[in-house]
Amino acid sequence: MSKLFGFSGDTDFCPGGPIYTNHKESSLLLSLGSHVDVYFPPRKRSRISAPYVLCGERFEQKKQPSIEVLPDECLFEIFRRLPGGQERCTSACVSKRWLSLVSNIRRDEICSNKETQSSKGEDIVSGNEVKYEVEDREVEGDGYLTRILEGKKATDVRLAAIAVGTDSRGGLGKLIIRGSNSVCKVTDVGLTAISRGCPSLRVLSLWNLSSVGDEGLFEIANGCQMLEKLDLCHCPAITDKALLAIAKSCPNLTDLTIESCPNIGNEGLQAVGKGCSNLKSISIRDCLLVGDQGIAGLLSSATFFLTKAFSLANCFGIKDQSLGVPKLSCKSLQSLAIRNCPGFGDASLNFLSKICPQLQHVELSGLQGITDAGLLPLIENSDAGLVEVNVSGCLNLTDKVVSSMTELHGWTLEVLNLDGCRKISDASLVAIAENCGLLNDLDFSKCAITDFGISALAGSNQLNLQFLSVSGCAYVSDKSLPAFGKMGQTLLGLNLQHCKAISSRTIDFLVEQLWRCDILS
Repeated sequence: MSKLFGFSGDTDFCPGGPIYTNHKESSLLLSLGSHVDVYFPPRKRSRISAPYVLCGERFEQKKQPSIEVLPDECLFEIFRRLPGGQERCTSACVSKRWLSLVSNIRRDEICSNKETQSSKGEDIVSGNEVKYEVEDREVEGDGYLTRILEGKKATDVRLAAIAVGTDSRGGLGKLIIRGSNSVCKVTDVGLTAISRGCPSLRVLSLWNLSSVGDEGLFEIANGCQMLEKLDLCHCPAITDKALLAIAKSCPNLTDLTIESCPNIGNEGLQAVGKGCSNLKSISIRDCLLVGDQGIAGLLSSATFFLTKAFSLANCFGIKDQSLGVPKLSCKSLQSLAIRNCPGFGDASLNFLSKICPQLQHVELSGLQGITDAGLLPLIENSDAGLVEVNVSGCLNLTDKVVSSMTELHGWTLEVLNLDGCRKISDASLVAIAENCGLLNDLDFSKCAITDFGISALAGSNQLNLQFLSVSGCAYVSDKSLPAFGKMGQTLLGLNLQHCKAISSRTIDFLVEQLWRCDILS
């Protein structure tokens, strides 16, 4: 028995009590009973220098590739010296770590010979046995590559893959990211990769990205100086500092849309007005910090030539006062839209009427402070001819405005919306019937019109209406049935909802007779 256990004397048996001073050696103790313990001292010191994996009854050591031992700095130097974009694309497919390193290489940091780039499809980036498609959707348009990422597919990893994959195919021209408030995995890191790999980016749209801040826009401004269109919607972390960087570095910017960005205000808009001399269209919506100073700086800048559209909506910081000294900086502006800005009134409208003589599309909806005195100068100063006019919800407008509009612009007016203008009466319908030969869409909902006005409208020999709405007009009754029947020769849509004086029998007759017209009742 003594040979079997290999002990040399009584000291090898230690009945009861601790037999070792080092607690780390407790695993070497074998208990043979309640009074006998046997201690096996290690014969050789064990050395484990690498990770191991338990497989069955054996420990298998997992070997790490030798190149992975290199620090990021060394791998970065290797990747930027690869001969072409295809090689860098292939390297990015190895792991997320390599993808991150390759996507952070700037164009001016690449040390490679100019070779013909392969136009094969973008690779699939895999890491930790998870594959990520390099592109979500590909659309060819105007010679640029377009990428659209939506919902859970919008991540920093995909953006890095796009930055690497599109580099060898001519570059990315348009990027649209539609994030999700519940799952938002796009941060400044992803935009940084885009800025370094896509210098030809011209269109950038960011929606519902709470984790994207000024740092990402700083990188875009520095790396994508060819940017022409910028759309920011529900990006609460972006502030005026980002717009300052864009205005300074992106002089080619032509279209700017800002919606529900609570930290963007006057300072950013003033910078855009001074720095972006090519800006043609701007839309601002639900920005609480935007006030008179920002709008004045935007419109009154000497280097600013807004030619397409200017839109304001739900900006409660606007006050009804003159926005500044009138300048001809917006002499080519074609479209003006002011929606639900309670502080916007006659004084503000008078200022715009002096600097915007070429307006064709005008929307002034939900502005209860607008009166005839504010709108008449705009109508009279429009030299190009008004084509579409929407003044819905402007409760204080009267027939005088409609009469002036039809006399001066009846030969160009195609769409007129007077929904909710309670002071508009039959006189306006008579003026329209006499002067508007091109009008095809007319909305008189909740106006003070009667059967007489409908009859006058139907008696016009030059009017060819396609869409007519008299919803909520309490004084329109069954007596208008012949007039509706006559206009039905051209009508495609007729809204008779909430007209209490029109019976169901009349509605049924119109539905039967005007078979090509959609009737709402």
